[in-house]
Amino acid sequence: MKKPIIGIVGNLLIDQGGMFPGYERAYVNNDYVKSVEKAGGAPVILPLVSDYEVVKIQIEAMDSIIISGGFDVNPLIYGEEPSQKQGFLCPERDEYDLMVIKAAMELNKPILGICRGLQILNVALGGTMYQDLSQIEGCYIKHVQESRPEVAGHTVKIEKETKLYSIFGEKIITNSFHHQAIKDLAPGFKVAARAKDGVIEAIEKEEGFVVGIQWHPEMMAGKDNKLMLSLFEEFVEVSVKGAYNGKQ
Repeated sequence: MKKPIIGIVGNLLIDQGGMFPGYERAYVNNDYVKSVEKAGGAPVILPLVSDYEVVKIQIEAMDSIIISGGFDVNPLIYGEEPSQKQGFLCPERDEYDLMVIKAAMELNKPILGICRGLQILNVALGGTMYQDLSQIEGCYIKHVQESRPEVAGHTVKIEKETKLYSIFGEKIITNSFHHQAIKDLAPGFKVAARAKDGVIEAIEKEEGFVVGIQWHPEMMAGKDNKLMLSLFEEFVEVSVKGAYNGKQ
């Protein structure tokens, strides 16, 4: 099988000390790279750029895109003022992610959004967010676990007749590192999974392979969790086919 080139959206790291305080670096957590490679793909880190024509060149060169985790999405993008519990914002990352999603959709590329990646995917296509889980009535599960990243923290129920159901089955236990969640679902998406307290844990576009998940499967797959690796294996297979064609 051909090894597909899978672009992983990078983050902006600003040195806080050392020899070059304030110096900017492009990076991703290495578990993304390891998970794609283990699944049979060729991972490529996509650094943040500000020119949409350059973004299109980046995305055209990829077979598919992973929108990685990171900082909170700026609520001004979805028409809200920041609440008291709004976390750190990175305007450069917001701007880049929105351009990546636009280009990937225009070019019919499969997309996998992880944690923040799910959130910005929903926002980019018309959805909104709870800025903090405390805003959700009945949210009782600890969604920011205090344990190693690869440790499974809470149960997630997968909806039938979804792509994730075909990968995971009815129920899985995932890690969890988020304080925000989807409020209004973007048009064209359906909920693919929820936590037991009702918090949305995954979404899928009704056409093609455009999937967002709230947990961090790469942190588990990177430590040899075979179930979570199967998600990346499916994404690699879809990437070979170029599956966002409105038929799958």
